[in-house]
Amino acid sequence: MKSKVEQPVAVICTFTWIGFICAISFMEAWLKFRAPGVTLPIGLGIGRLVFAALNKVEWVFAVAILISNISIAKKLNINPFYIVAIAILIVQTAWLLPGLDARAVLHIEGKTVPHSYLHLYYAIAEGIKFIALLIFGTKLFKLEKV
Repeated sequence: MKSKVEQPVAVICTFTWIGFICAISFMEAWLKFRAPGVTLPIGLGIGRLVFAALNKVEWVFAVAILISNISIAKKLNINPFYIVAIAILIVQTAWLLPGLDARAVLHIEGKTVPHSYLHLYYAIAEGIKFIALLIFGTKLFKLEKV
């Protein structure tokens, strides 16, 4: 068996996107609060900047993958796992990140913030997006008999 890649740009973008999710959402997000001298307001300020940047980078990857698909396939033929990742990215961009950002601002300003499940929803969404992208990325490799 030999592996073939028809969309190398999509493969690169998908696995780099996965790397960003792992590095930022699964590692940086909680590690920054363990660093000496990082208070909750400072950590939240860093988090606001990092997650806003991550969101923009994710959209670049998503669009690059879409363009790769269209340019190679000459038609729109999108894998359902890519659609799941994009749907989650839309929900994060339109609802979860703005809500989390507003809560972070209130914390930074020293105001009382009511209980919310937004962080939990975001973490679950990241996990599902990670799995969807991993499956999508592996399906970009085609096995051929030699």
